[in-house]
Amino acid sequence: METGSHAHHEDPRNETVRIYVNGRIVPRAEATVSVFDSGFLLGDGVWEGIRLHNNKLAFLEEHLDRLYEGAKAIDLDIGMPPEELAKRIMDTCAANGMHSGVHIRLVVSRGLKKTPYQSPKANVGGATVVIIPEWKEAHPTAKERAMSLFTVHVRRGAPDVQDPMWNSLSKLNCIAACIQANKAGADEALMLDPHGFVATCNSTHFFIVRKGELWTSTGKYCLKGITRGNVIDLAHENGIPAYQKDFSLTEVYGADEAFVTGTFAGVMPVGTIDGRQIGDGGRGQITARLQSLYADLMERECPVD
Repeated sequence: METGSHAHHEDPRNETVRIYVNGRIVPRAEATVSVFDSGFLLGDGVWEGIRLHNNKLAFLEEHLDRLYEGAKAIDLDIGMPPEELAKRIMDTCAANGMHSGVHIRLVVSRGLKKTPYQSPKANVGGATVVIIPEWKEAHPTAKERAMSLFTVHVRRGAPDVQDPMWNSLSKLNCIAACIQANKAGADEALMLDPHGFVATCNSTHFFIVRKGELWTSTGKYCLKGITRGNVIDLAHENGIPAYQKDFSLTEVYGADEAFVTGTFAGVMPVGTIDGRQIGDGGRGQITARLQSLYADLMERECPVD
């Protein structure tokens, strides 16, 4: 998961980046897929966002586990084992002279169709695999600047509608939420679950702090967030009580702190939600502590050689 444009600044080097498309590493302008591709026609596929730090792919095993589990759930054959896919990611980064400060979008669709039709029986050939590496880092102020959230009417669905644990190319549920939040002047949408409890944000995971305790949703109605899981583990390891539970907007508005997590920016503070100031409206002490702990974790995960 990743945060929006408010969290980063554009790097002009990305205009000439080379991109992997089905076995070829080509200039950005030549990185295309067919109009008959399942991803374009139907949003039929899965994806991951991965960071390259100190020439290492952070939490790679967790990202690939999630990718392959989602692919299996929708009966999509990626066409290569995880080890080969990891090598192709690194080869693509190397072709761009990239070593750190890079965000990678890995996209796998079901591939070409002989005609626009939902059924996989209309597919011909194998999966389409695209690797888009970009120089992209969080803006220097993003760790301190408190975001604003707006609770939208668009809900996170149950697994019998479209399993929210799939990191699928079909993102219209989250896009609709994002649009409503943007129209309200907020940075990100806060989404509820089918029962009215807080679930997640449209592109990040959501946490609050109340009386020294860290709360986040049960996880039943959101993607299995890798940064989310790391932050929960860091809290447990460092004496911060952390709970995955149901809670309502009333408890959110009365929180002492709030923040969101994602692969791109890590831990980012939240200052207002639906016009209500959270705590003092800035970055709270526990949020700042978790930012520091997460930064240390990244260095342990991707040490300098």
